[in-house]
Amino acid sequence: MRHSRRKRQKLPEEAIELQIQRLSHDGRGVASIEGKIAFVDGAITGETVLAQFTSRRRQFDELKTVEVLSPSPDRVNPPCEFAGICGGCSMQHIAPAAQIALKQSVLHEQLQHIGNIERFASIPPLRSQTEGYRRKARLAIRYVHKKESMLVGFREKNSSFIADMSSCAVLNRSVSDLIAPLRALLLGFEGRLALPQIEVAVGESAEAEADGTHRPDRVAFIVRHLEPLPDADLQALLAFAQEHAIELYLQPKGPDSVHKLWPEDGCHRLYYYLPDFDLRLAFHPADFTQVNGELNRAMIARAMELLDPQPEETVLDLFCGLGNFTLPIARRVKAVVGVEGSQEMVERGAENAAANGIDNARFYSADLTIDFDETTWAQPVYDKILLDPPRSGAIEIIPRLAAFRAKKIVYISCNPATLARDAGELVKHGYVMSQAGVMDMFPHTGHVESIAEFNLKKP
Repeated sequence: MRHSRRKRQKLPEEAIELQIQRLSHDGRGVASIEGKIAFVDGAITGETVLAQFTSRRRQFDELKTVEVLSPSPDRVNPPCEFAGICGGCSMQHIAPAAQIALKQSVLHEQLQHIGNIERFASIPPLRSQTEGYRRKARLAIRYVHKKESMLVGFREKNSSFIADMSSCAVLNRSVSDLIAPLRALLLGFEGRLALPQIEVAVGESAEAEADGTHRPDRVAFIVRHLEPLPDADLQALLAFAQEHAIELYLQPKGPDSVHKLWPEDGCHRLYYYLPDFDLRLAFHPADFTQVNGELNRAMIARAMELLDPQPEETVLDLFCGLGNFTLPIARRVKAVVGVEGSQEMVERGAENAAANGIDNARFYSADLTIDFDETTWAQPVYDKILLDPPRSGAIEIIPRLAAFRAKKIVYISCNPATLARDAGELVKHGYVMSQAGVMDMFPHTGHVESIAEFNLKKP
């Protein structure tokens, strides 16, 4: 029998001393080993570290820091005791201000190298709390037979294994506190091998704290199970949900199979609040929403500042989701049109508009990766455009987007590389990128959220 697997390369066991020259885009230290690039997890620019190999490839090596011989002034103690193993965050050892500086440099570098945009104003970064900020997450589950233990959490760094964690510093406290008791509960399940993940979502209370943050309200769990759960497991899960006031959903198959088990109140919505616009937005626990509520409010305020909507204007909001930007815009303009690929999200947007007494917002479902010249919503003349595309960006629609000749475009991005690419195309179509900046939606991670303003060149 022929073996197709390549023999695993034996790695050097002894740690080596390295000088860290800079940080990579994902926050790893970058060093050189005999002219070959080396990425060092847990190291910071300017440090001298002892590092151990984790993999060796033709073009680069990967290592992890085992001892810091000469620490950087930007090094801090991670707020989470599991930061060394958990892959959910990669930069907890770096001071928050230094994390922001790295993300700003990544954005500027991508805009210059990919978009060929050299001159623009830098918008001050948006920041939020760096702990307990995450209100949505997907937690993996696995039973480890050798340890007779149930793991619940994020994946380990550079691994498919689940981190052995009993809490999480970045998850909302109401969820983090449930990890340990949830592990104990699932360990006793007969059907524990059929549980791959739990999706969690946290709603907000209407009352805001003095600092503008909103207290968590209801917590929802969507429990994915690959096989029907035994009745004893279901009853134990139900009792756990009732004890901890968790809204419990089950998902036996695909996304369409998600259904609520408890409470039997007929309500399938959580809520978050945008007090600056007198809005309460409803969402299903499985819906896409921004994970950082505090930063989301600041991001919307920044977008509105750049868009500068006026009472007589008509605005187009592309990739609008459930109306996160559409409905705040509606409060300031004559009319706004939101377009989204998901029909379910379009219905959610219309639902939120009606619930908030908004009658000047219209929502349409459309595949924004194809030509949309003949669709109804593409016919009006738009004064301004806002778009918040997925990581792949919006390259397919840039020519049509530019053809509207809107006087201003505000682009929110979760990937600086595709923003830079699309920005270069917008410039080719007669726009000037006037300013751009980062928004720290995911503190302690290499994720870079950003925003950019484009203005149509005057003829």
